[in-house]
Amino acid sequence: MAPDSSDSGSEPGGPRSVESVFAGPETDFSFDDAIIKENLEAILLGLISVRGGAHGKALMGDLARFFDAELSPGTVYPRLHDLEAEGLLQVHELVRTKEYTIDDETRTRERIERAMGQHVALGAVFRSSLGGAGSTPADRG
Repeated sequence: MAPDSSDSGSEPGGPRSVESVFAGPETDFSFDDAIIKENLEAILLGLISVRGGAHGKALMGDLARFFDAELSPGTVYPRLHDLEAEGLLQVHELVRTKEYTIDDETRTRERIERAMGQHVALGAVFRSSLGGAGSTPADRG
Protein backbone atom coordinates (compact mmCIF):
# COMPACT_ATOMS: atom_id res chain seq x y z
CA MET A 1 0.00 0.00 0.00
CA ALA A 2 1.24 3.52 -0.79
CA PRO A 3 2.23 5.79 2.05
CA ASP A 4 -0.39 8.28 3.07
CA SER A 5 0.13 12.01 2.75
CA SER A 6 1.56 12.28 6.26
CA ASP A 7 4.59 10.15 5.39
CA SER A 8 7.84 11.99 4.95
CA GLY A 9 10.07 12.23 1.92
CA SER A 10 13.80 11.63 1.99
CA GLU A 11 14.77 15.32 1.97
CA PRO A 12 17.35 16.33 4.57
CA GLY A 13 16.09 18.76 7.17
CA GLY A 14 13.17 16.79 8.50
CA PRO A 15 10.02 15.09 7.40
CA ARG A 16 7.81 16.65 4.75
CA SER A 17 4.19 15.92 4.05
CA VAL A 18 2.51 16.25 0.69
CA GLU A 19 0.39 19.03 2.21
CA SER A 20 3.41 21.02 3.41
CA VAL A 21 4.96 20.93 -0.06
CA PHE A 22 1.98 21.27 -2.40
CA ALA A 23 -0.77 23.06 -0.47
CA GLY A 24 -0.63 26.77 -1.09
CA PRO A 25 -2.30 29.54 0.86
CA GLU A 26 -6.08 29.50 1.05
CA THR A 27 -7.06 31.64 -1.95
CA ASP A 28 -9.38 31.56 -4.92
CA PHE A 29 -6.41 30.76 -7.16
CA SER A 30 -6.57 27.68 -9.35
CA PHE A 31 -4.27 26.34 -12.04
CA ASP A 32 -5.39 26.08 -15.64
CA ASP A 33 -5.67 22.41 -16.67
CA ALA A 34 -3.45 23.14 -19.68
CA ILE A 35 -0.60 24.25 -17.37
CA ILE A 36 -0.98 21.09 -15.29
CA LYS A 37 -0.99 18.86 -18.38
CA GLU A 38 2.08 20.61 -19.83
CA ASN A 39 3.97 20.06 -16.58
CA LEU A 40 2.42 16.76 -15.56
CA GLU A 41 5.62 14.72 -15.61
CA ALA A 42 7.47 17.13 -13.28
CA ILE A 43 4.42 17.36 -11.00
CA LEU A 44 4.09 13.57 -10.82
CA LEU A 45 7.81 13.22 -10.07
CA GLY A 46 7.46 15.80 -7.30
CA LEU A 47 4.44 14.09 -5.77
CA ILE A 48 6.06 10.65 -5.89
CA SER A 49 9.30 12.02 -4.47
CA VAL A 50 7.59 13.70 -1.52
CA ARG A 51 5.29 10.74 -0.85
CA GLY A 52 8.14 8.25 -1.06
CA GLY A 53 6.02 6.25 -3.50
CA ALA A 54 2.43 6.26 -4.64
CA HIS A 55 -0.09 4.44 -6.79
CA GLY A 56 -1.90 6.10 -9.69
CA LYS A 57 -5.20 6.60 -7.89
CA ALA A 58 -3.49 8.46 -5.02
CA LEU A 59 -1.61 10.62 -7.52
CA MET A 60 -4.84 11.49 -9.33
CA GLY A 61 -6.34 12.39 -5.95
CA ASP A 62 -3.37 14.66 -5.20
CA LEU A 63 -3.76 16.35 -8.61
CA ALA A 64 -7.42 17.04 -7.84
CA ARG A 65 -6.77 18.16 -4.27
CA PHE A 66 -3.74 20.38 -4.72
CA PHE A 67 -4.13 21.54 -8.33
CA ASP A 68 -7.91 21.31 -8.83
CA ALA A 69 -7.14 19.14 -11.87
CA GLU A 70 -9.56 16.31 -12.61
CA LEU A 71 -7.39 14.40 -15.06
CA SER A 72 -8.46 11.08 -16.52
CA PRO A 73 -6.52 7.85 -16.07
CA GLY A 74 -5.90 8.06 -19.83
CA THR A 75 -3.90 11.23 -19.21
CA VAL A 76 -2.03 10.26 -16.02
CA TYR A 77 -1.08 6.61 -16.55
CA PRO A 78 0.64 7.05 -19.94
CA ARG A 79 2.83 9.75 -18.36
CA LEU A 80 3.73 7.38 -15.51
CA HIS A 81 4.62 4.71 -18.08
CA ASP A 82 6.77 7.24 -19.98
CA LEU A 83 8.64 8.16 -16.79
CA GLU A 84 9.20 4.47 -16.09
CA ALA A 85 10.50 3.93 -19.65
CA GLU A 86 12.92 6.84 -19.15
CA GLY A 87 14.29 5.13 -16.05
CA LEU A 88 13.05 7.80 -13.66
CA LEU A 89 10.42 5.64 -11.95
CA GLN A 90 10.44 2.12 -10.66
CA VAL A 91 7.17 0.18 -10.66
CA HIS A 92 6.30 -2.33 -7.96
CA GLU A 93 3.48 -4.69 -8.95
CA LEU A 94 1.10 -5.12 -6.03
CA VAL A 95 -2.03 -7.29 -5.86
CA ARG A 96 -4.46 -4.92 -7.61
CA THR A 97 -2.32 -1.89 -8.29
CA LYS A 98 1.14 -0.64 -9.11
CA GLU A 99 3.19 1.51 -6.80
CA TYR A 100 5.56 4.02 -8.36
CA THR A 101 8.79 5.09 -6.67
CA ILE A 102 11.67 7.26 -7.79
CA ASP A 103 14.37 5.17 -9.46
CA ASP A 104 16.90 7.86 -10.43
CA GLU A 105 16.93 10.63 -7.84
CA THR A 106 19.58 12.71 -9.62
CA ARG A 107 17.77 12.81 -12.96
CA THR A 108 14.45 13.36 -11.20
CA ARG A 109 15.87 16.37 -9.34
CA GLU A 110 17.32 17.72 -12.61
CA ARG A 111 13.95 17.33 -14.37
CA ILE A 112 12.09 19.16 -11.61
CA GLU A 113 14.76 21.90 -11.41
CA ARG A 114 14.59 22.39 -15.19
CA ALA A 115 10.80 22.79 -15.05
CA MET A 116 11.10 25.17 -12.11
CA GLY A 117 13.73 27.26 -13.90
CA GLN A 118 11.48 27.61 -16.93
CA HIS A 119 8.60 28.85 -14.79
CA VAL A 120 10.76 31.24 -12.75
CA ALA A 121 12.18 32.74 -15.95
CA LEU A 122 8.73 33.06 -17.48
CA GLY A 123 7.43 34.67 -14.28
CA ALA A 124 10.25 37.23 -14.46
CA VAL A 125 9.28 38.05 -18.04
CA PHE A 126 5.64 38.49 -17.01
CA ARG A 127 6.64 40.66 -14.02
CA SER A 128 8.81 42.86 -16.24
CA SER A 129 5.99 43.27 -18.72
CA LEU A 130 3.87 44.67 -15.89
CA GLY A 131 6.42 47.38 -15.16
CA GLY A 132 8.58 45.96 -12.41
CA ALA A 133 8.57 44.00 -9.22
CA GLY A 134 5.17 43.79 -7.60
CA SER A 135 3.67 46.39 -9.90
CA THR A 136 0.25 45.83 -11.42
CA PRO A 137 -1.76 47.99 -13.82
CA ALA A 138 -3.89 49.14 -10.87
CA ASP A 139 -0.74 50.31 -9.03
CA ARG A 140 0.29 52.46 -12.00
CA GLY A 141 -3.07 53.89 -12.27
